[in-house]
Amino acid sequence: MDMSVENSEINMELIFQTEQTRLNAETNYSANPNDAQNLTQWGMALLQLSQYGTLQDSKKMVKEAISKLEEAAKIDSQKHEALWHLGKAHSAEAFLASDPIEAQSNFEKADLYFQKALDEDPENEMYHKSLEANTQATLLHMQLQQGTVQQAFGGSSTSLNAKSSAIKANHDLMYDVFGWVLLGAGIVAWLGMAKSQAHPSPPR
Repeated sequence: MDMSVENSEINMELIFQTEQTRLNAETNYSANPNDAQNLTQWGMALLQLSQYGTLQDSKKMVKEAISKLEEAAKIDSQKHEALWHLGKAHSAEAFLASDPIEAQSNFEKADLYFQKALDEDPENEMYHKSLEANTQATLLHMQLQQGTVQQAFGGSSTSLNAKSSAIKANHDLMYDVFGWVLLGAGIVAWLGMAKSQAHPSPPR
């Protein structure tokens, strides 16, 4: 089987399972709106699904994920899993923002929630890595907004992939933690190309 076809089938199965998780969480919420774990799973599913939609769909789903995760954190302020995913969601929202001030605000919120998660579970290595990754993500977002990545690598998809590979090699913790850095790089690169095209194709 062709590798691209196989990967596509895996992605479709993942999307289907994640959508089912979202629907189940929505149903469970009607029965028990104070279930912090259910709200956390709902937010996690929305974050995963946001990677596959259009730019506007992604923004909408990330905002909804933040809403569900904040609700979970209000119910259980010590639920570090919800706090950690809130950090991921705000980092994702930062990459979806073209306004540098808005992006910086979201990166700062991400830092806050990553630190809160770490305070609740100090031995969690993933939470430590999240704080480190968020610092690198902030710098990458600034570079992308300034166009330094596109200029240095010609702006092509091949070059962007090369840059992403370099980032992953030097900062593999980013990929291991949540993958939003690479997602953000793709989104910002797409936005840059959209400015030069009359009818840009939606990101995949």
